[in-house]
Amino acid sequence: MSNPMILEPTQSADACVIWLHGLGADRYDFLPVAEALQTSLPGARFILPQAPTRPVTINGGYEMPSWYDIKAMTPARAIDSDQLDESADMVKGLIEVQVASGIPASRIFIAGFSQGGAVVYHTAFSRYAGTLGGVMALSTYAPGFHDGVQLSAAQKATPVLCLHGTRDEVVLHPMGRAAHDFLHAQGVQLQWHEYPMGHEVVIEEIRDIAAWLAQKLA
Repeated sequence: MSNPMILEPTQSADACVIWLHGLGADRYDFLPVAEALQTSLPGARFILPQAPTRPVTINGGYEMPSWYDIKAMTPARAIDSDQLDESADMVKGLIEVQVASGIPASRIFIAGFSQGGAVVYHTAFSRYAGTLGGVMALSTYAPGFHDGVQLSAAQKATPVLCLHGTRDEVVLHPMGRAAHDFLHAQGVQLQWHEYPMGHEVVIEEIRDIAAWLAQKLA
């Protein structure tokens, strides 16, 4: 994986947001969002990783930036679990670097859109053993959430902001809601916001994210 883009704050960094793009996009995809959020969070460092370019089975083997291969869409997404682990461990490594730099895990947030959101879910609730400042899950699902999975007390303490479009034609609304419901059943502190949109990001959503981050970092 190539080096992530890092947006340093105007003052000394006391928080960090790691934000993963979706399938076929790149690390520049959420740059305008990160820049906008940073204006109201002057102490937050933003890290925008880049997924490796590799063949994606459901797209006829065409190579594109992908956090993991998707082999089939139905009845549920069949994915390359090893690649999902690999991507989540990359995020875990970025978290550990920030902790080593002096930013506590309680002030580190991981966000992801679509496939990137699946990776941050997997990071926070499977691969990372501690408690984070929070997870922001945009238009996404959680392939690792299923019966028999039990979160640790530390993982359950990580709050989550779920954001989804009611007209999402790529990651269907019930898929996002199922991830929320799994975490709710485990006792995770959650907020759910939905919008009359498809598989996209709208300004109202960014405002809700900004408010949630400001409250968590207050």
